[in-house]
Amino acid sequence: MVNTSPQQPTPITSPAYIPPLESGDRLTRSEFERRYNAMPNLKKAELIEGVVYVASPWRFETHAEPHGNLMIWLGNYKVATPGVRLGDNPTIRLDLDNEPQPDAILLIDAACGGSSHLSTDGYVEGAPELVAEVAASSATKDLYEKKRAYRRNGIQEYIVWQVFEQTVSWFSLQLDEYVSRIPNASGIIQSQIFPGLWLDVSALVTGNMPQVLAVLQQGLASVEHQTFVQQLNL
Repeated sequence: MVNTSPQQPTPITSPAYIPPLESGDRLTRSEFERRYNAMPNLKKAELIEGVVYVASPWRFETHAEPHGNLMIWLGNYKVATPGVRLGDNPTIRLDLDNEPQPDAILLIDAACGGSSHLSTDGYVEGAPELVAEVAASSATKDLYEKKRAYRRNGIQEYIVWQVFEQTVSWFSLQLDEYVSRIPNASGIIQSQIFPGLWLDVSALVTGNMPQVLAVLQQGLASVEHQTFVQQLNL
């Protein structure tokens, strides 16, 4: 006879009990993964400098929509650049104290000389070339603890879109330090790692996606982007 009674939760005193992830927990990466895997309904949690952060539900205008627009911009670049891969909210095994789940990553495929790779169980290991985050404001771990971890692990470019301030902070790793990229006279920032990845900052923060894509197309038509694609696919 099949037992159809509801499954009872494992008692806390049982050796099989796995505690849930809670923001503020201090865990090893292996214990973080063990607890995360035991919570299939949890959508996003990160281990940053050994501390757990469990994400709150996303609000549409302050995260979900900006996140979507960010992915449109990066997705168009990925489509036009064979050898480059794009991830939406991937888990990254960065080091023993850091397992972030950034809003977006853009990386060079390992077969094309990229600095990260996929593990046998499908996670990103190592430092992707570019990481992007959507943050409600400047008072966020994205600009402090997470930025420090990304710099130390050699992530070459780090973008933080601060929605409330209508600001995009774009950091480039130079001599082991993050240096802020400043828009040119036309209000455009050009990636140093991904030639042709051009961003009209004002257009992005105001939601003018046709202008964002128009500027990106200019970058994709540049000689630098064409050369980059050829180098990736030698």
